[in-house]
Amino acid sequence: MFVAMAAVLLLLWVSPAEQKHNDFYSFKVINIRGKLVSLEKYRGSVSLVVNVASECGLTENNYKELQQLQRDLGPNHFNVLGFPCNQFGSQEPGSDQEIESFVRKTYKVSFPMFSKIAVKGIGTNAAFKYLIDAFGKEPDWNFWKYLVDVNGKVVSAWGPTVSIEKIKPHITPLVRQLIISRKDEL
Repeated sequence: MFVAMAAVLLLLWVSPAEQKHNDFYSFKVINIRGKLVSLEKYRGSVSLVVNVASECGLTENNYKELQQLQRDLGPNHFNVLGFPCNQFGSQEPGSDQEIESFVRKTYKVSFPMFSKIAVKGIGTNAAFKYLIDAFGKEPDWNFWKYLVDVNGKVVSAWGPTVSIEKIKPHITPLVRQLIISRKDEL
């Protein structure tokens, strides 16, 4: 009886929100315009989740390469998902509105952008905590990239200095497989 009671207490101790998050797409986040968005809308697509910054030495190359990747592979089968973060060198100091204006005007960013978040340490966004726990590494700088498959599982991750050119060969087969499976369903 004591064991059964302890099991019930343990289940009550774990919050319902923690219990239902089996994959990345099961989370809800705030988009860059302040609207709550379910990541379920990206289920069935491949995603590259990136913590971005506007004032980093890596900003220009990364935003240009990420936007080109979005143009080449998205949006029906693939999306870059950008999450601004100010934790590394305070290189994302602006408001969500300022960030959105900057990336749209400067880099013509068309991929989904989300509200500024913490991606490590105390206060880490729950969706990013899932990515960190699933892959076993947390971001150590701006432009850390997590590759998420169609089912919301983390496939791989890369640090900020790994170029999109080196990552694309890991993404393309997942997108190709998705396209073939959708054609087979028709």
